[in-house]
Amino acid sequence: MTRTAVVTGANQGLGFALAQGLATHLLPEDLVLLTGRDAGRVAAATERVVADPSTRSHVEGRVLDVSDADAVARFATGLGAVDIVLSNAVGPLDPGRSQAEQADVFLDVANGGTQAVLRSFGPILRPGGRLLVVASSLGTLGHLPEALRARFDGVPLDDVERAVEDWRTAIHAGRAQDLGWPEWINVPSKVAQVAAVRAVAADRRERDLADGTLVAAVCPGLVDTRASRPWFANFSQAQTPEQAARAVLDLVLDDLDPSTYGELIRFGHVLPWHSGSPTRHEELIG
Repeated sequence: MTRTAVVTGANQGLGFALAQGLATHLLPEDLVLLTGRDAGRVAAATERVVADPSTRSHVEGRVLDVSDADAVARFATGLGAVDIVLSNAVGPLDPGRSQAEQADVFLDVANGGTQAVLRSFGPILRPGGRLLVVASSLGTLGHLPEALRARFDGVPLDDVERAVEDWRTAIHAGRAQDLGWPEWINVPSKVAQVAAVRAVAADRRERDLADGTLVAAVCPGLVDTRASRPWFANFSQAQTPEQAARAVLDLVLDDLDPSTYGELIRFGHVLPWHSGSPTRHEELIG
């Protein structure tokens, strides 16, 4: 049976490496859809993958803006069924600008995009498929102050979305820090991404485990990309996108380990949901 794989945010960096890795490992009759918001970049990235001599599967580029939930729904409906979905799109953050100023674009892509992908692709995921959201080790609940954890712990997807919008409102009102939200917006954003995955997985768990389907979040570790370079002073332990893609692709290509279902996975191991502790921005990027 022909398999269809979708990678979001695949123009460059980790997303590109994931699309390229799938194209290398899947079969000639399979289809890899490399997606991104910019048509020119999508076309250029697709050409690179197609020209790679290690590519085996069929590869097509598609324009997809994951911050547009209606566009994601139309895209999914047009496919009808998928076997692999890697949700990798992330909004840019510039350390030279206030994070409040950048919040809307960042949250629309990272959180709105994650939620849209889960809502639209979850229902069309074939039995035995893989739906993975690229997140971060910052996505464990303990990185939030205790007073905020109940907003994301064991709640349905609607409540996760509501918490993100309440946080967005607080940012624009200048009240986010007064309400305990961390200064670095990447922290609540990643927690919300993992909470969204957990919410969807909780509804599907029994059926998915019975047919070998995996819904999970994945932490690729520190990756040396254009997006991450402005934020970190020390890249001595950073991976190339190709190196970081390997552990993610292992989850796609290997048999299902039931212990990973609905969890945040880092290099094949589950990061406990309640682990972590509130950390200052400077400690995270030092």
